Amino acid sequence: MYPAQTKGKSHGEQNNDLIEEVLPRQNMLKALRRVEKNTGIDNLTVESLKPYLSQNWLSIREQLLKGDYKSQPVLRVKISKPNGGKRLLGIPTVIDRLIQQALLQILTEIFDSDFSPFSFGFRPNRKAHDVVIKAK
Repeated sequence: MYPAQTKGKSHGEQNNDLIEEVLPRQNMLKALRRVEKNTGIDNLTVESLKPYLSQNWLSIREQLLKGDYKSQPVLRVKISKPNGGKRLLGIPTVIDRLIQQALLQILTEIFDSDFSPFSFGFRPNRKAHDVVIKAK
């Protein structure tokens, strides 16, 4: 069994090989469109990302399936806060962001419907203003 597989029944009472749900072309292209909006610490530009993936995707995919993929260390950057303090920000590589985005998309589909309709924290299409409106 691959590391990202789950045993037995899972969400929706179906067998679930999570990594197999993450890696289909449609999900990866959706993640790619989201990631192309920003660059990463690896200096891989938006223009060079698609050619890079064309040459390296099969190898990256195989590493993910085998559980051998190793994400790169993030670049730690201090950014100023409005109150004068500093906040640490971790900036991953573009490829790591692509994989993270692909995972996020599938995990959101799996788990978001199970959350309470009154839960607004860090949920898609929900914001603090929605809580205020609901409370009124």
